[in-house]
Amino acid sequence: MKQARYLFPKDYMADPSAHVFDGKIYIYPSHDWESGIAENDNGDHFNMKDYHVFSLEDVENGEVTDHGVVLSVENIPWSGRQLWDSDTAFKDGKYYLYFSMKDKNDIFRLGVAVSDKPYGPFIPQDNPIKGSYSIDPCVFEENGQYYIYFGGIWGGQLQRYRKNKALECASFPADNEPALCGKVARLRDDMLEFDEEPRDVIILDEHGNPLTQGDTNRRFFEASWMHKYNGKYYFSYSTGDTHLLCYAIGDNPYGPFTYSGVILTPVVGWTTHHSIVEYRGKWYLFHHDSVPSGGKTWLRSMKAIELEYNNDGTIKTIEGLESY
Repeated sequence: MKQARYLFPKDYMADPSAHVFDGKIYIYPSHDWESGIAENDNGDHFNMKDYHVFSLEDVENGEVTDHGVVLSVENIPWSGRQLWDSDTAFKDGKYYLYFSMKDKNDIFRLGVAVSDKPYGPFIPQDNPIKGSYSIDPCVFEENGQYYIYFGGIWGGQLQRYRKNKALECASFPADNEPALCGKVARLRDDMLEFDEEPRDVIILDEHGNPLTQGDTNRRFFEASWMHKYNGKYYFSYSTGDTHLLCYAIGDNPYGPFTYSGVILTPVVGWTTHHSIVEYRGKWYLFHHDSVPSGGKTWLRSMKAIELEYNNDGTIKTIEGLESY
C-alpha cells in the first residue's frame, strides 16, 4: 500500500468529494478556517463560508489546480451559516453541486447549485430541496438514474427526524434498538428535487439484523458515499465518535447493505470523511486529517491514497495516521 499524499497543503480543505469529469479528477471539498468558535459536539466550530474546486490529472504526483471560490454563503438566497459537505453530479451538459447548509432558522437543509463547467462558478437555487434535512449529500448515478444519499447525527441533526418528519424533541434509539440510518432518495429528472420520499439506508450485521445504535464501531454516523465494484454496491460511511471509515455491500442502490469491514482506521482529528473513485485503472480513497494544523480538528487537510480490494471483493484496510 502506498503512502497517502496531501493534495493542497497551502490551505485547509476537508470532506473531499472526487469525481472524474473530462478525463480529470475534480475534487469538491469543504473549506476549513479558523473561525474562533469554541469546539463543541454540534460542530459550531466548523463554520465554513465557501467552496473551492480542485482538479488534477495524476493523483500520486501531479500538480493540483485550485479553481478558486465557486460558491459562497453570501450568494445563497436561503443561507444562514455553515457550508458543510458537498458533492457534484453531471447530467445533460450541466454540473450540479449538492451542498449542506443551515438555513436562517439554523436548520440544516440540502441545496443545489448549477454550472456549465465542472470547475464552476455554481449558481444556487433560490430555495433548498423540498423535504431535505441533515447533511453530507452524495450523488450516485446508474443508467441515467441519480440517487442522493445524506444524513449525519449529532451536529448533523439527523436525530431530530423520524420517517422524514421533524420531532418536537431530538432523540436517539436505545443502544439495543436499530441504529439511526442514513437516507437515500431518487432525484427528479431535472436534478433539483427529490422524486420520492427518502428511504432508510439499512445496514445489517452478519446475521441479517440491523446494526444497533450501541454498536458504535459499525453503525452509521455521517459521510455517506456510494460506489460500485464488480456488480456490487458499496455504501461507505463514518462511524463518527469512534473515528472509523466502514463499508457495507448490497445488491442495489437502496440496499439493504451488509456490514463488511473497515476501510480506514482512525486518523489525527475528530472527523473522518471521504470519497472513493476509479481513475486510470486504479481506485483511490480521498479523505482528510488534521496533521498539518497540529491536530486542530476544525482545520483539516485533504489527502489521497490508493485503495485496493481482496479477491473476494472486500476492501483492504488502510491504517490511518494517528500520530505525528
